[in-house]
Amino acid sequence: MTSELDALCINTIRVLSAEGVERARSGHPGLPMGAAAAAYVLWTRFLKHDPGRPDWPDRDRFVLSAGHGSMLLYSLLHLTGYDLPMEELRRFRQWGSRTPGHPEHGHTPGVETTTGPLGQGLANAVGMALAERYLAARFNRPGHEVVDHHTYVLAGDGDLMEGVSQEASSLAGHLGLGKLICLYDDNRITIDGPTDLSFTEDREGRYRAYGWHVQRVEDGNDVDALDRAIHAARGETERPSFIAVRTHIGFGSPHKQDRSSAHGEPLGGDELRLTKENLGWPPEPPFLTPDPAVEHFRQAVERGRAWSAGWESRLEAYRNAFPDEAGKWDRWMRGELPPDLDDTLPAFEPDAKGVATRAASGTILNALAPLLPNLVGGSSDLSPSNKTVVKDEPIFLKGQYHGRNVHFGVREHAMGAVLNGMALHGGLIPYGGTFLIFTDYMRPPMRLASMMGLRVIYVMTHDSIGLGEDGPTHQPIEQLAGLRAVPGLTVIRPCDANETSEAWRSALKRTDGPTVLCLTRQGVPTLDRTVLAPADGLHRGAYVLRDPAEGPPDILLMASGSEVHTVLEAADRLEKAGRKVRVVSMPSWELFLDQPAAYRDEVLPPGLHRRIAVEPGATQGWHRFTGDRGRVIGLDHFGASAPAGVLYEKFGLTAERVETEALEMLEEGR
Repeated sequence: MTSELDALCINTIRVLSAEGVERARSGHPGLPMGAAAAAYVLWTRFLKHDPGRPDWPDRDRFVLSAGHGSMLLYSLLHLTGYDLPMEELRRFRQWGSRTPGHPEHGHTPGVETTTGPLGQGLANAVGMALAERYLAARFNRPGHEVVDHHTYVLAGDGDLMEGVSQEASSLAGHLGLGKLICLYDDNRITIDGPTDLSFTEDREGRYRAYGWHVQRVEDGNDVDALDRAIHAARGETERPSFIAVRTHIGFGSPHKQDRSSAHGEPLGGDELRLTKENLGWPPEPPFLTPDPAVEHFRQAVERGRAWSAGWESRLEAYRNAFPDEAGKWDRWMRGELPPDLDDTLPAFEPDAKGVATRAASGTILNALAPLLPNLVGGSSDLSPSNKTVVKDEPIFLKGQYHGRNVHFGVREHAMGAVLNGMALHGGLIPYGGTFLIFTDYMRPPMRLASMMGLRVIYVMTHDSIGLGEDGPTHQPIEQLAGLRAVPGLTVIRPCDANETSEAWRSALKRTDGPTVLCLTRQGVPTLDRTVLAPADGLHRGAYVLRDPAEGPPDILLMASGSEVHTVLEAADRLEKAGRKVRVVSMPSWELFLDQPAAYRDEVLPPGLHRRIAVEPGATQGWHRFTGDRGRVIGLDHFGASAPAGVLYEKFGLTAERVETEALEMLEEGR
């Protein structure tokens, strides 16, 4: 039964949300109005949070996967006492406000993740729940539980339609993430109209098949039924829970309830007035928050303070009982790296035969693993190829949550979003591997990781036509250019085993964004650094690998990854012909462009116009480094199925071609 106070609080959420959208003249009022009761019950009766300490480690996480309903979350944050004053709700979607159109992590206190692209938030929540289970398994001791919280997510029809949520939900059910609870806002309306136009499957049956605990609440305004359902979900520890809540989009609006027009446009002044009247709400003033409702919501402040203080007491007792583990907990939660990291990274001896950089990466990962037990991840069913398995460590499975090898299955999209959730939770450094070509399947979460500045490491192997016989479907051409176009994403393509070691060092030390390691399938020589520049030049993005013995260079050859060896061979040929050549290894454009102009000019002298860049992919973007008078040797077409050596010869990615084009440039310059 819904009390008068419950109804007042729920309608406060509805009207605040509708007025914020109306003031902005854009937004989505329908979901907040329809889901207000479910959100109210969760936030006032179950959600363990502290408005005065939004980053408290053992808080429950709440993810609004249906991020278009952001005014629902902003209303809840304001009403429960977060640092989000009413003025910010009035400035919804405006320049400089803390209430953007979709929730943005790091921008608004209490927002756990950036949502909006549908399905991503639900998959993030799976990652958060996974991280909670891993940390609990690693740190909790009998009588000393420092990790014990739930992850809640509010998802809509669009979330459930998107493939990423299906991949992630399947994984969550397989892993038995019992502290994950999804409230499904079943309002049966999308932008196009009724969901029956495109979405008639048995959603509850689907989640049962995934292995979730499934319930249904027929009336989304029945506070007691919602309470019982969430209580039952919390009691289910072996399976994640899915609660389908039948709601009405735009609830209370006389002419827009249950209509698609309530989804993505303001109610309009007249309809807002009629809605207030229908809900028994005063027509004026706008943004009214009745004192009884505020007083009730603000109980979250004292309750949250008591929760977080109680946890601090438990943590202090834990420190006394397990000081070493407590110190480790502090370092993990601060994201610190061990001081002996640099001494642990392997150095590789010169070797003309060499090793594939994917294999070097696997060696490096296993050298780091004992030092970094919070380095957790795996691959999308490609661990033997990606070399992402930590040897002699268990697999993360249901009931075996201390395992650090995560098998994501053939679910690249979900893997990317789950990694984001792991990073957002805190305490872990997540990594995930697949073939470089399949970044196409996980670009949305990679973009969001960049937007949120998350430390996520992507181990992307089979980085060129060097993978050979699998053919053009598996040979990346435009992927490097596409990844380099993402703001905040650092792409590193190391040329040998020692640059790979430095690439891992760079990725681990970067705390403000994700890093892609692009690694070869084929073997590449391990360069002799006693005659060439040290591999730590990688940290500056590009560096002079070799210069003429005497005098300034006549021409500059640059490349990334495996093609560095191609330009080194071409340089040998040219020098035998009496030409002076500078060879530049350029593993990362982003790191290079972040250097001072003086250093960039030192590596690429402005007066040296004869430049050739080589990379087995799209040439787009390379001219910013070669200049208008330089040349780029690459592939602006798809590959073919043949052995790698044949492909390099047929497509002209050879030292002979580089030598020929260099000589042409030198002749032209006479």
